Amino acid sequence: MRGLLSAVTFLPAAGALALLFVPRRRAGALRAGALAVALATLALSLPLFFGFDGEAADYQFEELRRWMPTLGIAYHVGIDGISLLLVLLTTFLAPLVLVSAWRAIEDRVKEFVLTMLILETGMVGVFVSLDLFLFYVFWEAMLIPMYFVIGVWGGANRIYAAVKFVLYTMAGSVLMLVAILALYVQHGAATGAYTFDLPVLARWVIDPGLGQNLMFLAFALAFAIKVPLFPFHTWLPDAHVEAPTAGSVVLAAVLLKMGTYGFLRFCLPLFPDASLLFGPTVSVLAVIGVVYGAWVSTVQVDLKKLVAYSSVSHLGFVMLGIFTLNQQGLVGGLIQMINHGLSTGALFLMVGMIYERRHTRLIEEFGGLWKTVPAFSALFLVVSLSSLGLPGLNGFVGEFLILVGAFQTSPWLAAVATTGVIFAAVYMLWMYQRVIFGEVTREENRRLPDLTPREWAVLVPVVVFIVWIGVYPVAFTGKTEATIEALITQVQSKASVR
Repeated sequence: MRGLLSAVTFLPAAGALALLFVPRRRAGALRAGALAVALATLALSLPLFFGFDGEAADYQFEELRRWMPTLGIAYHVGIDGISLLLVLLTTFLAPLVLVSAWRAIEDRVKEFVLTMLILETGMVGVFVSLDLFLFYVFWEAMLIPMYFVIGVWGGANRIYAAVKFVLYTMAGSVLMLVAILALYVQHGAATGAYTFDLPVLARWVIDPGLGQNLMFLAFALAFAIKVPLFPFHTWLPDAHVEAPTAGSVVLAAVLLKMGTYGFLRFCLPLFPDASLLFGPTVSVLAVIGVVYGAWVSTVQVDLKKLVAYSSVSHLGFVMLGIFTLNQQGLVGGLIQMINHGLSTGALFLMVGMIYERRHTRLIEEFGGLWKTVPAFSALFLVVSLSSLGLPGLNGFVGEFLILVGAFQTSPWLAAVATTGVIFAAVYMLWMYQRVIFGEVTREENRRLPDLTPREWAVLVPVVVFIVWIGVYPVAFTGKTEATIEALITQVQSKASVR
């Protein structure tokens, strides 16, 4: 299946190029064409999952082509247990996002569908790149379509939110670029081979000390902003609240995972000594984020802002799991990245659906919705319980593994993080009670239509995976364990070399 990964990566962009020639006035054809491209990309990505050998730790479906050989730059892509599920999450959500925007986006439809397809190529490219130069190109390229999604189709303060999103991300990216160049030069000076190839650089042992620490911090800052790790989270609520529903889903489900993925893919294998040195600090910040995000979510009056701050809490769990540097914590952190993408993505979709009906997101404007939209309320309950980590649903699997791993490294931090589970139940169930139960206090809520066939088509696939991962997680965790075990061994062996 040579070339499959490139096909999955660039098919959305090729589809966008083809749709460029469809007249702007044919909005229906543009929407249908974009959906067809996204579904074709999803179908093309399925062999990646079924053909992936979960017992092998090496990169699979690799493609290596000369690009700029005199500079040590190559087109090198591949996936392992860390990136496989993230690629599939991206291709799975892309068609659902396009369907969710079928009626919500009525202005500049052509530009919107083209932007979303180009964004999909950028996101997949980040997860499959095995060359640091190629990775940086995709990392920066996907900022542009996301900037337009927020800035063109967002809310009243969309320009402020879009500029803030780009400035925060660019600030970290510039430092990461400096670190990439420093790594390139240092490797070349030490070995005589100048290369951006990640597998080659990961096998090289960098001398511990100031140089490795500074490079780690440069990479870590770029990824911490993207996560976002406390206290680098302040751009997130603005971006989520102002973005259209489709933008919020993509931002929460995929773009934030690029930060946590970056720590796994780059920081741990490239800078093992620095990872061990700064790991406790990152873990403390992660736990602060868990508690802080939950507390702030509790007092929100806007549904979308509540879900946005909950991401700070959930991704704090992911970061805690990553820096346990043990099997349970890392597998839990990786599967929780997928869980958060499904659960929080579904929450944003459902908030968008209710906003389309009422044109408000204020919690006080609702109440008694179970009587008027029972199907919506039932699915909203499943998704909310998934987000708070109910056993039997996907959120529990990741959080349980993370806490098991954290208790092995720092029982006190794990104990504090566990309170985040309690607080999650507080803000999610209190929000659900105020929106869904009680009496219908607003006359407008009595006439709300329940889920349409299009909305059923968007939500049911997500709910299926929420239950599937909760009941039978080994179908997904089994694909990651060999890679995670190899990563832990690599970090420990390299860190022990002096």
